Amino acid sequence: MVRHTSLLAAAFLTAASLAQPALADRSTPEQAKTLVTDAVAYLKANGPDKAAQAFNDPKGGFVRGDLYVFVFDDAGHYVASGGNPKLTGTDAANLTDAEGKSIVKEMQAATAKNPSGVVEYVWLNRSSNKVEHKHSYVMREGQYLVGSGYYTE
Repeated sequence: MVRHTSLLAAAFLTAASLAQPALADRSTPEQAKTLVTDAVAYLKANGPDKAAQAFNDPKGGFVRGDLYVFVFDDAGHYVASGGNPKLTGTDAANLTDAEGKSIVKEMQAATAKNPSGVVEYVWLNRSSNKVEHKHSYVMREGQYLVGSGYYTE
C-alpha cells in the first residue's frame, strides 16, 4: 500500500509539473531590471528608430526567456513590443488589465518623480495561458517609458 501511494504521488507530481511551467523557469526581478537597463543604454546610444527595431526583433538581444522589452511614448503609444511587435504605433494610453487598472498611466505615475519604478497588474501569461500577477520594471528615458515584466504567480 505504501509503495502504491508513493507511485500515485509521484505520478501526480509529474503530471502537475507538466501542466504548469515551473516557477524556477520564470525570470527574476533582477533579470527584468538588467534587461531594461540594457535597453535604455541601447536607446541612448542608437536613437529611438534603431532601438525600436532591435526591441521588436524576437530573435534579438532584447527578448530573453520570458522577458521582452516594451516602450511607450509620453502619449501612451507603443513604440516597441518584443512580445508583440504588431502593437508598434498603437494607442495604449487607456490600456487596462483584467481588473481594470490603467497600466500605462500607472507606469507614467511611477516614473513621474523617479527615474524608475515597478508597477503590478494582472496579465495573460502566454506560457501558462493563465491570467497572473505581473510586475513590470519601468525606466523613463526622455519621452519614453522602457519596461519589462515578470510574472509572480
